Amino acid sequence: MAQNRGVSNGLTRVSEAVAVVYGEEELFRRTAHLFAAVTDLACAANDLATWAYDHSPEMPPMPDGYPGDLRVRKLYRPGLLLDSVSARELARRRDSLGAEIRISKEELNETIILDRRVVILAGDLRAGRRGYSVISQPEIVQGVMSLFETAWRSATDLAVYDAQVAEIRQLAPAVLDLLGQGVKDETAARRLGLGVRTYRRRVAELMDALGAESRFQAGVRARELGLV
Repeated sequence: MAQNRGVSNGLTRVSEAVAVVYGEEELFRRTAHLFAAVTDLACAANDLATWAYDHSPEMPPMPDGYPGDLRVRKLYRPGLLLDSVSARELARRRDSLGAEIRISKEELNETIILDRRVVILAGDLRAGRRGYSVISQPEIVQGVMSLFETAWRSATDLAVYDAQVAEIRQLAPAVLDLLGQGVKDETAARRLGLGVRTYRRRVAELMDALGAESRFQAGVRARELGLV
């Protein structure tokens, strides 16, 4: 397929079916009509700030609940539930807005799928603004939708996962602080009033929630999420 390239107001047209937009305001300005008419919205995000729908002046205020004919499904990473504020916000979006929310341990490409017809993929920062690919090519949309459905089926319901991490969430700040200081397990356990085996189990649970393979990586992921 021949590519027709051009730049206009922050939108780089790669083809008729693919466009790259820089900055959330430009993204939502270009796609506001799609969000206004959507009846099936699927979303995967690593944090609460990736798709700042309600931060864009081009979008109407977030309603108290989604319309009855709108289905909203959201996938998030487990580390988000280690922060009590984020956990409460996810519960609010589920209970007040009516979103279906699940937690996935799989690596998520931050994505929005609108009515199974348009895909928005979050990209990297460029000159302080994040890039977003807006795709309507049917074959690509179908492929992304298939990946989302697979992740959705294998994910855990928010309420179930939240109950699983409730205890470690209370300990997470102290454990992360001790790990960051390089405190030995025996000393850390004593400071927290835990047995060494229990402390190590909590560290393993924390690493699992953060998707980290090492204690160092757990610290990096925690900083990315603003936990430390």
